[in-house]
Amino acid sequence: MPKGKPWNIEEELALKQLVTAGHPLETIAERLGKPCEAVRQKIRRLGLEVVEQSRSVCSTTSKLSLPKELPSIEEALKLLAGALKRASQAGLDKVEVQRLQVIATLARTYKEALADYINYREIERRLIDLEAKYARLCEEKTKKPSAKPSSA
Repeated sequence: MPKGKPWNIEEELALKQLVTAGHPLETIAERLGKPCEAVRQKIRRLGLEVVEQSRSVCSTTSKLSLPKELPSIEEALKLLAGALKRASQAGLDKVEVQRLQVIATLARTYKEALADYINYREIERRLIDLEAKYARLCEEKTKKPSAKPSSA
């Protein structure tokens, strides 16, 4: 049983028009002067559909541009140093401080990941060298005639 003030015909018509026009739920509720949940329930009862917009502004996965070459550790450290220098200045607002914290965290994480990557590349290079040496040894062994012990 509905708890709030009943909807009149004009409000229902306005609701239908706003939903048809594609307005988000929050906008519809604001224009009708009703709580979001009341509007959501009325939309459901009327069999209408409203596209609810997510609160996130953008997604990093869909618009992420990858560099052709990895930035050097020096470049990552320069970003970190720049964030540190800017963070030491007075009068930063909360959003700017958070942004600088993210930059610093990403720069440190990148530096560590790049160091691991360089280490893995060195291990990979050594493994390739060892495989090549092993192949040469196997080749040399097959070329040499095996010495059979003489029976006297």
